[in-house]
Amino acid sequence: MSLFLRQLGLAGGLLLSSVVAYAQPSTYPRNGVYDQRPGLYAFTHATIFTDYKTRLTDATLLIRDGRVEAVGTGVKIPAGAVVTDLKGRYIYPGFVDLYASYGLPEVKAPERQGRRSGPQFESQKAGAYDWNQAIHPETSAAELFKVNDDQADAYRRLGFGAVLTQQADGIARGTAALVTLNTARKEQEVVLADRAAAAFSFDKGSSTQDYPSSLMGSIALLRQTYLDADWNQRNPTKEQNLSLRAFNQQRQLPQIFDVRDKQSALRADKVGDEFGVQYILKGRGDEYQRLADIQATKAPLIVSLNFPDAYNVDDVYDASRISLEELKHWEMAPANAAILAKAGVPFVLSAADLKDKKKFLPNLKKAIQHGLTEEQALRALTATPAELLKMQNQVGSLKAGMVANFLVCSNRLFADDNVLLDNWVQGQRYQLSTVPSDYRGMYTLKIGSQPELKMLVAGKPEAPEMRIVMAPKDTVRGALSVNGELATIVYNPTPKTKGAAVRLSGFYTPETRLFQGDGQLADASQVKWSAQRQEEATRAARRDSAKAPEPIQIGQALFPFVAFGRTQVPQQETVLIKNATVWTSEAAGKLENTDVLLQNGKIQKIGKNLSVPKGGRSIDGTGKHLTPGIIDEHSHIAISEGVNEGTQAVTSEVRISDVVDAEDIDVYRDLAGGVVAAQLLHGSANPIGGQSALIKLRWGMTAEQMKIEDAPGFIKFALGENVKQSNWGEMNVLRFPQTRMGVEQVFVDAFTRAKEYEQEWKAWNKLGKGKQKKGEAPRRDLELEALVEILNQQRFITCHSYVQSEINMLLNTADRMGFKVNTFTHILEGYKVADKMKAHGVNASTFSDWWAYKNEVRDAIPYNAAIMHDAGLNVAINSDDAEMSRRLNQEAAKTVKYGGLSEEEALKLVTINPAKMLHLDKNMGSIKEGKDADVVLWTDHPLSIYAHPERTFVDGRQMFDVESDARMRQEVEKERLRIVQKMLDAKKAGAPTQGATAKANKHFHCDTMGEDKELDN
Repeated sequence: MSLFLRQLGLAGGLLLSSVVAYAQPSTYPRNGVYDQRPGLYAFTHATIFTDYKTRLTDATLLIRDGRVEAVGTGVKIPAGAVVTDLKGRYIYPGFVDLYASYGLPEVKAPERQGRRSGPQFESQKAGAYDWNQAIHPETSAAELFKVNDDQADAYRRLGFGAVLTQQADGIARGTAALVTLNTARKEQEVVLADRAAAAFSFDKGSSTQDYPSSLMGSIALLRQTYLDADWNQRNPTKEQNLSLRAFNQQRQLPQIFDVRDKQSALRADKVGDEFGVQYILKGRGDEYQRLADIQATKAPLIVSLNFPDAYNVDDVYDASRISLEELKHWEMAPANAAILAKAGVPFVLSAADLKDKKKFLPNLKKAIQHGLTEEQALRALTATPAELLKMQNQVGSLKAGMVANFLVCSNRLFADDNVLLDNWVQGQRYQLSTVPSDYRGMYTLKIGSQPELKMLVAGKPEAPEMRIVMAPKDTVRGALSVNGELATIVYNPTPKTKGAAVRLSGFYTPETRLFQGDGQLADASQVKWSAQRQEEATRAARRDSAKAPEPIQIGQALFPFVAFGRTQVPQQETVLIKNATVWTSEAAGKLENTDVLLQNGKIQKIGKNLSVPKGGRSIDGTGKHLTPGIIDEHSHIAISEGVNEGTQAVTSEVRISDVVDAEDIDVYRDLAGGVVAAQLLHGSANPIGGQSALIKLRWGMTAEQMKIEDAPGFIKFALGENVKQSNWGEMNVLRFPQTRMGVEQVFVDAFTRAKEYEQEWKAWNKLGKGKQKKGEAPRRDLELEALVEILNQQRFITCHSYVQSEINMLLNTADRMGFKVNTFTHILEGYKVADKMKAHGVNASTFSDWWAYKNEVRDAIPYNAAIMHDAGLNVAINSDDAEMSRRLNQEAAKTVKYGGLSEEEALKLVTINPAKMLHLDKNMGSIKEGKDADVVLWTDHPLSIYAHPERTFVDGRQMFDVESDARMRQEVEKERLRIVQKMLDAKKAGAPTQGATAKANKHFHCDTMGEDKELDN
């Protein structure tokens, strides 16, 4: 081939027109002369991967009109085909990305749309659509799609030929379209499937509507939407809802769910299980942190290669601000795909979440370096995405009839020196780069009549480095430059002697791999010279220099994946605690020098001189105190993305159990304070809030595993300033109620509707099957179902309360409407109405000595708990605070001073009494044979400020102990230092870095709105 063609960058036979017209007719007119050509091309003598596992050598690929016509080793080339010899080149199927927003308008955040100052309760979308703006399944990406040259070019340079594009906005987002990245065709021609998948998330996106304001609200809205869609389909005459109609029409499509992290992946899968949907989960690359649980979902994953940059940890103070979780994720994220592949989890790879798309290919190679095989990588980029969309006959491989999307590579696709030369999309060539001539190798250098020398050319092909071997131990550096076929070599055989340079000029012949020409020596004499590459020596040198890369070492996953997580969750043990002072919180009282045997998660025996069963271990409790584990009746720890759904007056459909955060460090801190269980309550932003979650502090387990088995249902009600929005600011005057009188009406209205709802369902259920087939079933309403459970005493009320008059109001309303209040929490004026509370049968959960922190509590007194106890109420001390919950033993001790309770009665305020409130006392709250092995061994008297838990057992698992805690502190520091050093090395090697920022640990209270905004107390 001539020098002219090589300088054009067309080496390797890729001399093709960059503009291709197509023979097939189109439905739109052209302005100008038609240029119709057959689009017939044959690529010969290539190594072709027809799919991720099938390799053909010396094969031919024939394409016509943007489709594969034939591929194989015996393909007959028809007349008129443009033939390209790709000997030494590789062809692969074009990649497919299942998560993109290519060609779609940008979604604007609400604040950029000019959000009004006040609340918005109803949808502002015109038309017969869903009541909530975040539910818009009628959105069609194909209808919004427009070919975009710049966006397409960014994807093509990564190897993609087709993407699934969606409008990533809202909870029910509508349909995604599969489109090619051909920008020479019109939108009508590049859309391969206009309804390729349905899209979902928990993010309400650009909706300016207030509801939902929390993650649990998003989950509730999605669950209700599924139920409404079912009802709408069964009763088509009831409501002409275009959104629900579209929702139902998409049920058979692949369902893609975008989640924020691995915990929300499990939440989404739970919603899918409820409604018989297997989602394809698009995560954030942290799936390895909960591998077994992700694997159990059986969900295919869309795995982003958006790896975090190393942190800039030069400054000790900056480094201390980075959490262990962030440090470990930086190290382990590149191994995510390999870990998933090893576990057999189906997944695809995506460029999603990468702000800089250029990082995709380097990160892909990084994933391969961390254990992902080349075959697994290719499958995840081609065959698997096509199969998940049921489009395997169109994209993902190279077979007759399929779209002609393919890559031309200089070498194996994932080889270090491979160059993506061309990306063909629908038979349209997009040239990506050219291959620089590779001059590297061992040469025999002849200069005039001088003895032969050895010349080594190394480095990168585009920037070769040259050395001349003058003697076995004498090597000098030189400079080699090649411009087209012209070559220049300069070196100094005696570097210490100035002016002794040898200059050689000539040309390079790639066919013979020979440099030759004329030169001038240091004495100005003219010489002929040549340098012939020695192929055997070159291969040997490359073998010698190609050191096997050192295996990449990464740390282990922790459960949970934060500081003080463990590589394994503690197992149930057989443990005998001997000679302790045992506070039973039972009629037996306090037992001195007593043994307690924990076995199979239960308290097996209580007595003296007990023997350790075979396989068990003994703990000396001499001088120590053993108590039941503390139960916090009112807690807001371990809740993800919002404790309040305060956007409506009644939100009984939302569930804290949907958003339990198993990785909240406050769980571990509470264990260190002797807490074993808690009720996670909704906040107090509305009269009827959300459903509670009752959990045990099973640190390291998943959110589902933390929930107490067969626990009764609870729900949060609230009275007072918060629910009427007294402290919400002057713009929040629209939501009913705005007065205490209105609060009462909310309760009356809600339970009136609940009774009517219950009667409607009872009437329906009495009908025979024949009449039911002819009739229209009532609509299931999650909000009213929870209230019906209260009426039937299947769900119990914990009510936020302060003022005497409101407490009386709710008691009277409950009597009138036929429901019971289980617990008044806070209840700082309970001492005024203790007699009425006892008559109603209500429990009291309060603070020990909180007062004067807002107007409602001006009559609070520290004697409140003791007075209510003496009046015969079941009283508990709660925390409502992540810090106080670690010291509930001390809070209970205050009642000995304020009210004169006995020590044993004081301890009951945080053990058996809250267990009774939560209807858990059959299994928890006291030390009694047969109850759950939830106990705490204290170093001192449990009501003393000097006491701290030495060991905390939950279900017979030692979830906290001081020895392990001290060891883990050392391990955390050791692990931090190891990774910090690794980051320093990465920075030194040129890796990009990011600044260190402290990760906030958000603490929720009753009145926390959103994730970090609190109402005034």
